[in-house]
Amino acid sequence: MKFACIGTYPPRECGIGSFTSDLYHSMVGDITQNENEGFIIAMKNSDEEYSYPKEVKLTIQQENRNEYIAAAKNINNSGADVCILQHEFGIFGGQSGIYILSLLYRLKIHLVVTLHTISNTPSYTQKAILKEICKMANVVVVMNLKAIDFLTDIYDVPREKIAFIEHGVPDFHFDQKKVKKEFNLEEKKILLTFGFLSRNKGIEVAIKALPKLVKKHPNIIYLVLGKIHPGVMRSSGDEYLVYLRQLIKDLMLEDHVIIPNEYIPQEDLFKYLYASDIYITPYNNEAQITSGTLSYAVGAGSAVISTPYWHATELLANGVGRLFDFHNSNQLTDILIELLDEPETLHALRKNAYEFGRNLTWPKTGIKYNNLVSDRLQDKIETKGQSFDILNMPPFSLKHIHRLTDDTGIIQHAKFSIPNLKDGYCLDDNARALLMALLANKEKNNYKALELCPIYLSYIQYMQNDDGTFRNFLGFDRNFLDEVGSEDSFGRTIWALGYLLGNAPDYSYYQSGESILKKAVPVFDKLKSIRSIANTIMGISYYLKRNPGDDSMTELLSRLSNKLVESYEANSSDDWRWFEPFLTYDNAMLPLALLHASEIHNDDKIRKTAFTSMEFLISKTFTNGYLSIIGNDGWYEKNGKRAVFAQQPLDAMAMILLFQQAFKLTKNIEYLKKLFKAYMWFHGENDLRISLYDVETNGCCDGLESYGVNRNQGAESTLAYLISHLTVLQAHKDFKKANFIKKRSHGKIQQNLIN
Repeated sequence: MKFACIGTYPPRECGIGSFTSDLYHSMVGDITQNENEGFIIAMKNSDEEYSYPKEVKLTIQQENRNEYIAAAKNINNSGADVCILQHEFGIFGGQSGIYILSLLYRLKIHLVVTLHTISNTPSYTQKAILKEICKMANVVVVMNLKAIDFLTDIYDVPREKIAFIEHGVPDFHFDQKKVKKEFNLEEKKILLTFGFLSRNKGIEVAIKALPKLVKKHPNIIYLVLGKIHPGVMRSSGDEYLVYLRQLIKDLMLEDHVIIPNEYIPQEDLFKYLYASDIYITPYNNEAQITSGTLSYAVGAGSAVISTPYWHATELLANGVGRLFDFHNSNQLTDILIELLDEPETLHALRKNAYEFGRNLTWPKTGIKYNNLVSDRLQDKIETKGQSFDILNMPPFSLKHIHRLTDDTGIIQHAKFSIPNLKDGYCLDDNARALLMALLANKEKNNYKALELCPIYLSYIQYMQNDDGTFRNFLGFDRNFLDEVGSEDSFGRTIWALGYLLGNAPDYSYYQSGESILKKAVPVFDKLKSIRSIANTIMGISYYLKRNPGDDSMTELLSRLSNKLVESYEANSSDDWRWFEPFLTYDNAMLPLALLHASEIHNDDKIRKTAFTSMEFLISKTFTNGYLSIIGNDGWYEKNGKRAVFAQQPLDAMAMILLFQQAFKLTKNIEYLKKLFKAYMWFHGENDLRISLYDVETNGCCDGLESYGVNRNQGAESTLAYLISHLTVLQAHKDFKKANFIKKRSHGKIQQNLIN
C-alpha cells in the first residue's frame, strides 16, 4: 500500500506536525518488514522556510489555492492508493480552511480523514466545510467517543463511516531518577504542563493553586514548557506571557514557576514527562475534543490532573487520572496536596496511567491505521460532488423574502441575514421580486407569493418617471436617491412586466402592468446597453406570447434583436464567439434573449447567433464538469486571463434560465442536465465546493469570493436562488411531460425522473 499524507510537518513547530510525523513513521515502520510506503504533503505559511526531511515530496502554501489544485494532480499521478488528511481548521487557507475542499474534490483515490477538532457549535462555514469533507471521505477517524455523537448529530455523518482510534503516543522509556538528575531536579517535586500557550490553556489557574501548596511542600517546581501559540503571537503578541509572569511575581512564586517560552523537542519533552511527579492540564472550557499533550502524559505514565474538558473526561476515567472543576484553583490545590501527602495514591495513579498508555503507543496506533486503510481500500471510491435528485431539493421557502420585504418594497441588502435598512430599496430587486412571486404563484400556487406582488408592482409604478424611464434607488426614509436609474434596472423591470402580462393572475394585474409597460415603450429604441436590450427583449417576448397580434411590439422585438446580433457580428471571431470583447456579468442573458426572440420570430440568424454564443459561454464556464462563473473580480477579456472569484448568484440564475429555454426549443436532454448542474452551483457544485444556500435562514449568500463565501444574504442573491429553484421544478415537469408523450407514442407509458 502506498499513501499520501497531508498535514503540517516538522521542523514546523506544530502539534499537528508532530502527529503527522508519528503517524507516517508508525505506518511505514521497519521498511524491510513492511510493504507500506508513503510520502508527505506539508502545509506551510508563506513566510516559512524549512529544511524538510526526505519523505516530504511537496509543500502547499496555506493561502495559495492554486497549489491545492496542483497538489491534487500530483497525488493522483503518484501511484498512491489512499490520501490521509490531518484536518484542523487553522492549517488550511481561505475562510475556515475552505481551500482544502478544492484539493479533496479533485482526488481520484481513497480518502481517510483524521479530525483533530470537532466543534459542537460550529460557524456556518465550519459546519459546511466539515460536512463536505466527511461526505468525500471513505472513512473519518476520531480520537474521542464523544466526537462520534457530534459527527452524527450535528454534521449528519453516517455512523458506519466513522472509526475510533485514540491519539498515539511515542514509545519512549526513561528512568525518573536519572532524568531528574540530568535536569538538576533531584530534590524537587515537579508539576508539569506543556503545549502552546494561550489564554484558554488556563495556566493562571494552576499558578493560583500554588501558594498554599508551596507552604506545605516548599520543594515544588511548576514547569510550563512550550511557547506562545503563533496565532496568539500574531494577534496579541506576548501579552499572555507578560500577564503570567506578573502573576508569578505578585504571588511571590518566582522560585517555584518556570516558563522558558521555547519549543521543546519531542524526546526532551518525554524526559520532562518522566521527570515530573504530576501533570496538569487546567484548560478553561470543555470544548477540547482531542488533546495530544494529555495523551502524551498518559502514555508516559504521568499522574494527571485535569479540568473536565471532553477528551480528559473520557481518557482519565476509571482511575487513569483525576479531574477538578474549571477555574477552581482551590480544588486543584487540595488534590495536589492529597497526592503529594500520599505517595501510595500517587504511585497507583501513575501505574494506572502507564498501563493504559501502553495501548496508545504509535507502533500499535500505526497498525490500527494500516488495518483500517487496508479494509477501506476495498470500498468503492466516493463519487465527488452531489448528484441531482428532485426529491433532495430544499423546500421552497419565502421566509427570507418576507424578512427583507416591508410595505414599500424589498430591501436590497442584508448584513448576514438581517436587512440593512441603511441601503434602502432598488428597482432591480423589486422587479426580480415581482418575477419570482409570479413564478411561485404559477409553479406552486403559492398564495403568500401572490400577496407580495402588489408591493413590488406598486414600487415599480412609484419609481416610473413621466417620460417612461424609472428611478432606481429609494432610501429607507422614502426619499428618491436618483433621477433616472441605470439601463440595466430599466431592462430588468421590462422583463418582469412582460412576464406579468404573459402570466397575470387576474385582469387587474394585467391592466396595471400594461399601463406601466406602454408608458416605457418610447424608451426601448434609445437603449445602448446590450444587457438592458436583452432584458427588454425578454419582456417583449413574454408579452407577445399573450398578444401575438401587436405588430408594433413585434417590430420593436425585431429591431432590438438585430441590435444584439449586430453587436455579436462586430465582436465575434473564430476563437471568440461573443457579443463583446469581454465576458462580464449576467452573460447568459444575451443568448437567452435571442432564444426567446427566435421563438417569436423563427429567424434562423437570430437562432444561430443564440446557440453559437451559448455554446461559447458553456465552453468557458463548464470546463471542469461544473459551473464556474466568470468572476466579477476582473472578468474575462479576450486574449486575457479569466477571473475566478466574486462569482454572483445572478449569473448562475441566468445560466439556468438559458438551459431551460434551450431545452424547451430543442428537447435536447443535454441542456437539461446542464440546467441541473448549474442549479447545483448554489448547493456546492462550484469552485470552492461549498453551498451558498443557507437552510437555516432560507437565504442565499451573496457570492463566492477568493477567501470563501460572502455570508451576506441580500435580495438579489436570494431572489436569484428562488427563481432558479422554481425554474428547475418547471424544467423537470417539462421533461416528464415531453418524455411521457415520447414513450406513449411508442406504446410505453411510464414515469421518469432524472437523478
